[in-house]
Formats: sequence, structure tokens, C-alpha cells
Amino acid sequence: MASIIKASINLNEIPKHKIINGAKGKYLPITITLNDELDQFGNQGPVMVEQSKEERESKAAKVYLGNVKVVWTNGTNVNAAPRQDGGQPQTAQRQTAPAPVDDLPF
Repeated sequence: MASIIKASINLNEIPKHKIINGAKGKYLPITITLNDELDQFGNQGPVMVEQSKEERESKAAKVYLGNVKVVWTNGTNVNAAPRQDGGQPQTAQRQTAPAPVDDLPF
């Protein structure tokens, strides 16, 4: 596993006509975007209802359901959102392994 992403969605915003009846239940196709920059609330991107090709081509308005935040990562794909202490976001820093020390006798 490379990351854990936390999300919250507003169930009142789900368009009922987009719900798919599947063999094992009802599904809502969604799209999650991870941005390079944090927003003013420390979120890293939106959760949106997936658009069809026709909706994308006609520039139909997107239905935003909520936000996402990376809360843990092993550092191989994305950075975790910085923790907030006292309401102020901290600068995100990627941790790197220390440089190897060449002290071998051979």
C-alpha cells in the first residue's frame, strides 16, 4: 500500500440518476483528484461524480461531493497533508533516507 486517503462526501449532493444498480448493490461512479497544492482548509482535492464523455465534451457543470486528504503515505507516490497544530498548516516535507556512509574496510 502506498497511501491512505481520507474523504468525506455530502450525501445530499448525490444525483439519483447517476446511481447504478449492480449485481451486488447500488454504486455511484466517482472521480477523485489529488492536487499539488493544499486548499485553504488543508484538503488535497475534490471528490466529484464521474462525468460521461458527452458531459465532459459539452462542458457540463461538475457535481462536487466533498474533499480528500492524504493522511499517510510511504513516500513513493504522493505527500501526506501536513498536520495542523493550532489551526495553522505546516509545510509538507518529504522524508528522505540518510546518505549511506562508506566506511567498509574493503
